[in-house]
Amino acid sequence: MNDNLNPTAFVVFSPSGQRGSFPIGTPILQAARTLGVDIDSICGGWGLCGRCQIEVQEGNFSKHQIISSTEHLSPPADTELKYIARKKLPSSRRLSCSTQILGDLVIDVPRESQTRDQVVRKRPEIRDIVLNQSIRLYYVEVEEPNLYRPSGDIFRLKEALKSQWDLQGLACDLKVLQKLQATLREGEWKVTVAIYEKQHIISIWPGFHEKYYGLAVDVGTTTIAAHLCDMNDGQVLASAGMMNPQIRYGEDLMSRVSYIMMNPDGEKALVHAVRDAINSLAGQTADEAGIEVTDILQATFAANTIMHHLLLGINPVELGWAPFSLATHQPIKFCASELELKLHPGARCYTLPCIAGHVGADTAGVILSESPHTSEKMTLLVDVGTNAEIVLGNKDRLIAASSPTGPAFEGAQISSGQRAAPGAIERVRIDPKTLEPKFKVIGSDFWSDEDGFSNDIKNSGITGICGSGIIEVVAELFLCGIVNEDGVIEGAFGKRTDRVILEGRTYSYLLHQGDPDEKPILITQNDIRAIQLAKAALYAGIRLLMDKMGVDSVERIRLAGAFGSHIDVKYAMILGLLPDCDLAQVEAAGNAAGTGARIALLDFKACQEIEEIVNNVEKIETALEKDFQNYFVEAMAIPHKTAHYPHLSKVVTLPLPKKMTDSGHSVQGRPRTRRRARIRSTENNI
Repeated sequence: MNDNLNPTAFVVFSPSGQRGSFPIGTPILQAARTLGVDIDSICGGWGLCGRCQIEVQEGNFSKHQIISSTEHLSPPADTELKYIARKKLPSSRRLSCSTQILGDLVIDVPRESQTRDQVVRKRPEIRDIVLNQSIRLYYVEVEEPNLYRPSGDIFRLKEALKSQWDLQGLACDLKVLQKLQATLREGEWKVTVAIYEKQHIISIWPGFHEKYYGLAVDVGTTTIAAHLCDMNDGQVLASAGMMNPQIRYGEDLMSRVSYIMMNPDGEKALVHAVRDAINSLAGQTADEAGIEVTDILQATFAANTIMHHLLLGINPVELGWAPFSLATHQPIKFCASELELKLHPGARCYTLPCIAGHVGADTAGVILSESPHTSEKMTLLVDVGTNAEIVLGNKDRLIAASSPTGPAFEGAQISSGQRAAPGAIERVRIDPKTLEPKFKVIGSDFWSDEDGFSNDIKNSGITGICGSGIIEVVAELFLCGIVNEDGVIEGAFGKRTDRVILEGRTYSYLLHQGDPDEKPILITQNDIRAIQLAKAALYAGIRLLMDKMGVDSVERIRLAGAFGSHIDVKYAMILGLLPDCDLAQVEAAGNAAGTGARIALLDFKACQEIEEIVNNVEKIETALEKDFQNYFVEAMAIPHKTAHYPHLSKVVTLPLPKKMTDSGHSVQGRPRTRRRARIRSTENNI
């Protein structure tokens, strides 16, 4: 908080990531609306509907350099007290319309207070998977007890399994033993037994039972996705996803590690949040499939290293600094009950192995899904998130690394950025002659200049721009010449269009202005810098792996993760996120980490395969590579300072680069009215 004549407080909203400074005394709902944060309210701020509930996250948030506390809120006003008396408000909640900002805050907007659900784009990919289940069901008839043979029921059950199925040396979970006698008698000594890895009896049912289910979970930094599978045929019965609730403690992994370091109960809060989320997704998928959540006997998890540690209840602070030590890189097998996961009491869980300090089990899942180790082609796998994980190689050799791209690709650190939700701009085209934009918004099938657009979107509003839209608008601005190869918005274009406007010392591009009282959606110079920093970090990491592999080009690129699945690969290459490659060989891999988790769930031999592969993957730590900084600086240019893009040049004509004079000053290769980019291919050029 600033101590001056006009004191202000810094406020961060999650999960949107929107932030800003506001005068002391500003109502939270007003601050949210100023930033375009999605908070529901139908009573006009009179404290009647109760839909604008928020929660304050307490603690030291070092990334934002603030301490957030409920003491930084005004006391409950009369309207709020009346609402509490009528409806009762959870003790952790406040009404944003009646609560004023008195100091720095990190505010969580609960899902039920949002008018639009976040779009979690992690669908299960269609894939042929060999079924080799580690849990099998066995129907047996057990000898009844009698006075002449005083043996225990479990002894006779094991005898039956040995004689009828040749299963020997079995152990039995205590929870099975506790209900064994009742189950045997209910089934009239005919029961079905679930046995894990031919070693452990983990469940028992009376009579004949033929169904059990498994859950494959991708635990990402931003989103968590779960896929419920029928273990008899491998079919995905239901899928569900949600924003990772840990976002309230930090948008990126290092922010969460910092939160744990600076807050005594930080680790406990983050562990509790991720496990609650998994329980919620398990319940959602079970409800959708029409089964009980306790019918889920098995689960597999793919996660980056920090999420992996937090899921397991391991403090991740050692991953916050060099040498980025893992507690374990090996796969872990455990009972769901050990992590308070509300599945079947005997459910068995498996986490894929990690590769290195910041190359996690999610990357192992991507490798398992995309199988670069079986291909002749030099393949590049990129899982784009707040931390990009990269794998390069083929059947002869695999190398892996991570690169700190940050959250800009997901809408954070962008002035009008937001995560994918209805109302977010996701596609952009700019006319090279008029410099006028048109765009497509999540939740609409129309582009902004089509007749149906106003009816389809106007009522819900345009709220911001998400990652795929940011990539496209910056690339389009570059193709039109408004942004030069150094990433600078050319102010001279302000004479041609009123969309290029001066703000302070730099220029911005006005993408959308709704009603006069609405916040305009601008692409600022700082926004472009954030994208440049993120894409330069990604490209530099890739270039390092290419050096280590001794190659100058790649033959095949697969983009994994939610972001990679929804960016237009042509625009990604225009910006220089990726090295040049035949665009026909650049594809989205979808939720490859989740697919890898599903493969591991359904095929225990695949688990053995990935464990062996991971042991042979070479790990590169980009922070220790002396060339990383040089590659990073060169990659700041759009698309790149020195790298050539012959395949891309077949699709678009890039603006001419600047030439250097003998004095070291840059001049344009052509007059300022440089040749405008021309899209030769009409595909995706709406």
